[in-house]
Amino acid sequence: NEILEKYHDPFTLRWEGVIGNTHAPSQAEWEQLLTNCSAFVFYGMERFLSHMLLNRLVAMNIPRCHLMILLDLAQSKQSYQRLMNSDIHKSGPLIALERPTETAMLLSLTGVRAIIANQWYTTLQENAERLEILSENLLRIGKTTGQTVNILQK
Repeated sequence: NEILEKYHDPFTLRWEGVIGNTHAPSQAEWEQLLTNCSAFVFYGMERFLSHMLLNRLVAMNIPRCHLMILLDLAQSKQSYQRLMNSDIHKSGPLIALERPTETAMLLSLTGVRAIIANQWYTTLQENAERLEILSENLLRIGKTTGQTVNILQK
């Protein structure tokens, strides 16, 4: 919410999505958000693809999405338990497709043009700091995604 307020003009007026923990998005909501976006930000717990049906994602066509930012791979006891309960019903190869590199490859195949994502587990605080850096450099300063990723690496 702080970032939405800080960067409300001219960018966030056109933003739509699910904010907070009011409800978990349905598969239909995920698909609508992904197919109608030019940029997509996921800031959440565990693996991004653990939140949606993989077979539906790979069938999607998302060429209008120029940038996807995945600030995932944070854990809490509750999120870990939810993930373990979900993973029980998945095969090993299916779970492997939810890893960061595989996620980037799948999203690229659906048409996403650029992906910024975590490579390993992190904390919500570290993801919040990354989101602030990304927002500042991409939205306020107007740096390219490559320049912004270089800043994040430092």
